[in-house]
Amino acid sequence: MKIVAETLADVDVCAETLKKLLPESGVVLFFGEMGSGKTTLIKSFCRAIGVEDEVSSPTFSLVNEYQTSSGKRVFHFDLYRLESPEEALDIGIEEYFDGGGLCLVEWPERLGFLMPENGINIHIKVVNNQREIVVESFV
Repeated sequence: MKIVAETLADVDVCAETLKKLLPESGVVLFFGEMGSGKTTLIKSFCRAIGVEDEVSSPTFSLVNEYQTSSGKRVFHFDLYRLESPEEALDIGIEEYFDGGGLCLVEWPERLGFLMPENGINIHIKVVNNQREIVVESFV
């Protein structure tokens, strides 16, 4: 499925669409170049699913935890600074992935051999100043 966002308001519409497509738990992998809008989409998606906390990129901590208004746990990973898959093991990434919450992962390609095969892939591309959001492998 491909969704196109021309404006920031369109990103909120995309997030509402993703809310209908994505499961309440599991791993969602966000692929895209620097500045493509991964964090912006995740922030909007978190608002759409009821996260009341302020959502920010966990660039330095690698992971932020949020909770939805209904008590569901959401984990937001930014793996840009990850130097090796072993570093992900050190923060317990497999326990997060298997823990029953919703894991939203930016820069998943840095996971190497740890990248989950059953994750939902979201590819964001900037084409003519528009964000093309392609959702693959959803259950």
